[in-house]
Amino acid sequence: MGRSRGGFSTKLHLICDADETPLAVAVSPGQEHESQKFLCLMEEATAWPEQPAKVAGDKGYSADWIRAWLKDHGIAPVIPYKSNEHGSTKRFDKKSYRRRNIVERCVNSLKWFRRVATRYEKLATHYLGMVTLAIIFRLL
Repeated sequence: MGRSRGGFSTKLHLICDADETPLAVAVSPGQEHESQKFLCLMEEATAWPEQPAKVAGDKGYSADWIRAWLKDHGIAPVIPYKSNEHGSTKRFDKKSYRRRNIVERCVNSLKWFRRVATRYEKLATHYLGMVTLAIIFRLL
């Protein structure tokens, strides 16, 4: 568990496809930045037979190294620029970015499981196990 201003917290990182099927999941402490889990999630997601054509993320994933990694792997980044970034005047695919709520809906469906929503487990590995179990139940 991570320590943040509000107390102990955890972030759930998720990559899912257009059908809201989770492809990769990770857990991090609440104070850790979102971009720290990007590589492990993408390596897990790109190990699947079908490579994603586009990856959408919020401004928390807006970094030059993330865009470069995606382009090196033939994936189009759909990430808005932060206002203080050098490329902030560049356009991005807003139509594809609107579909980013697929991830939010997937996380919401996982939080129907009480143990995932309230985080009873003390250890991150146990919590990740409960999230994985919720994904399995959701897919059945």
